[in-house]
Amino acid sequence: MTQRTETGLYFDAERRELQARDREMIPTRLVLAMAGLALASLALVSFAVLTERPAVGAPHAAAQVAERQMILSGNGVAARAATPDGRVLMDAENGGFIAVVTSGLDRARVKARVEDNPPVTLTRFANGRLRLSDPATGWSTELTSFGAGNALAWTALFEK
Repeated sequence: MTQRTETGLYFDAERRELQARDREMIPTRLVLAMAGLALASLALVSFAVLTERPAVGAPHAAAQVAERQMILSGNGVAARAATPDGRVLMDAENGGFIAVVTSGLDRARVKARVEDNPPVTLTRFANGRLRLSDPATGWSTELTSFGAGNALAWTALFEK
């Protein structure tokens, strides 16, 4: 190591810069806070499991009002919905939320190794909830959880 004999302004600035660089990159308090957050989460979940607390985020049970079978296809942007007999319900170059859900459905089918494109079931419940389910994979999603505007796109498929 070379010893510096300079005492000028430049040397002092360089020394301060190296001291700042050599400090810990993640502050100890932040690490402790993150560990505390993880332990608090674990304690809350453990309490809920041990006391058998009911799931409050689950949708409320309601009577089924309508059901429609359809075949969904798309490429991530475009979306197409058709009845099992081939009547087109929707064909859009920009499918919006329907295209997003179709991508999720496609991913579930890849994971379950479903080769073809069997029909899915769109269900409307008495309380206004909409659910899309895939009998081939067991996959389902609550469509009204994504907002009223997104659910409206699916509601329109019942009217066609």
